[in-house]
Amino acid sequence: MPDPFAFDPLAQRYPSQRFPLYARGGMVNCSSPQAAAAGWEALRRGGNAVDAAVAAAAALTVVEPTANGIGSDAFALIWSEGEQQLFGLNASGPAPRLLSIDRVLADGRAVDGRMPLRGWTPVTVSGAPGAWAALNGRFGRLSLSEDLAPAVGYAEKGYPCGPNLSAMWQRSVESFSRTLTGPEFRAWFHTFAPKGRAPRAGEMIFLPDHAATLRAIGETDAEAFYRGDIARRIDAQSRREGGYIRYEDYAAFQPQWVEPISVNYRGFDVCEIPPNGQGIAALMALNILKEFTFRDRDDAETVHRQLEAMKMAFADAFRYVTDPERMEIDYHDLLSPAYGAMRARKMQDTARVWTHGLPPKSGTVYLCCADGEGNMVSYIQSNYMGFGSGIVAEGTGVSLQNRGADFSLDPAAANRLEPGKRTYHTIIPGFLMKDGRPVGPFGVMGAYMQPQGHVQVVMNYIDFHLDPQQALDAPRWQWLRDGTVTVERRFSPELARALRDRGHDVRIDENTPSFGRGQMIVRLPNGVLVGGTESRTDSNIACF
Repeated sequence: MPDPFAFDPLAQRYPSQRFPLYARGGMVNCSSPQAAAAGWEALRRGGNAVDAAVAAAAALTVVEPTANGIGSDAFALIWSEGEQQLFGLNASGPAPRLLSIDRVLADGRAVDGRMPLRGWTPVTVSGAPGAWAALNGRFGRLSLSEDLAPAVGYAEKGYPCGPNLSAMWQRSVESFSRTLTGPEFRAWFHTFAPKGRAPRAGEMIFLPDHAATLRAIGETDAEAFYRGDIARRIDAQSRREGGYIRYEDYAAFQPQWVEPISVNYRGFDVCEIPPNGQGIAALMALNILKEFTFRDRDDAETVHRQLEAMKMAFADAFRYVTDPERMEIDYHDLLSPAYGAMRARKMQDTARVWTHGLPPKSGTVYLCCADGEGNMVSYIQSNYMGFGSGIVAEGTGVSLQNRGADFSLDPAAANRLEPGKRTYHTIIPGFLMKDGRPVGPFGVMGAYMQPQGHVQVVMNYIDFHLDPQQALDAPRWQWLRDGTVTVERRFSPELARALRDRGHDVRIDENTPSFGRGQMIVRLPNGVLVGGTESRTDSNIACF
């Protein structure tokens, strides 16, 4: 007799559909149902949207370690109803002060003239715990320990593995088993593959070291992480294993409150975090696209113009964006209406390879939350490439990010490696405003897919009047840095052929998660919340 429990949770034989959810008291949208429940618990205990965001973010380090961890960086956009203002937080950590181009080359750490992807060399200071403390301290209603309690519970008491999580985990185990052979990677395998494999769907996962570290972060408002025992442990292991990061790098770190940047697109202010994040690429593309009129999202001209605008924006972002304190131009100039119009005039009816312009002088998890009082949060954090560097601080569960892999070893590049510098950053939270009032948070995770996802979701909502769920579910395209354009399997074949006729190298990509995993909340004029959550992963919405 067949085993009734021996089913394949990833074998989706029949198409399913999701509808937007409506709520009034609060909403938490996450890529994990456990993380959404953690945020919901914070709301039910009297916390606000910021408490919910911190609770969900901390939980995600436990229940989705394949994409983020305690060693992540983070960014956030926060609408405070009490202060009637949108705030930005940049919690991206800098390169170690001992790290430089000359040091990497002299130590033989470069790989084909580039920064290595794994090991100690690309490790930068972790910003996420600082983000949790900063958000909780400025806007939260509960203590940081209370916000982190659900995450501690998941790590200590365990949680069941989901199908997409299991698949992503298995890919990492297979890849790391082939490539991470040095003794410095033993702690990763001990922490995340103690059975020599990834957890299977439905299998319970326990991460006791995570629990102890999260508890210490909560009890000390992250001081234990940056200026206490955890930072000292990382320092000692880094010295022992040939790393560059030190206690002093962690002790000096503070998240930065920043002024959000925006572009007005058809009456909506689309808001992003300023550089060193790549949110400016989404805004540059929209600044070009607002010069055109679009009537059908599935028309070849629409997608062609979207692709060309995105390629122009990336050409500028890759040329100029880095730590804002070391950029060679004022990034506001890249968003001027005159520059957007100038770039739009250069667009043709066929695909082109674009170089950067000169403006006239004048790897990630994403979540969003809202409460019944009007506060809203757009939040994102990431280890960059899956589990990050492959380095785990022994006995802590902290998987250190490999964000430094994005630095250039070319001394002439804007994003060249320098001691204490923050690199070009792919993770970006988004937020929509209209007439000075919040419409809601949105985001799409996934490396360089993120600004492309932002453009597509924003246009789906504003130009083509799709609800938040449909705006996320609509088939996506993605431009890759080698010039290829990939599309999802359910993308229109006729549209794909029409794009090829215009000179685009269009290919189908079966890897659905590579097109991003997003969330979105919109607040209606009557205060009702409308939420959409990504159909490309184990997403969930908790609301009441």
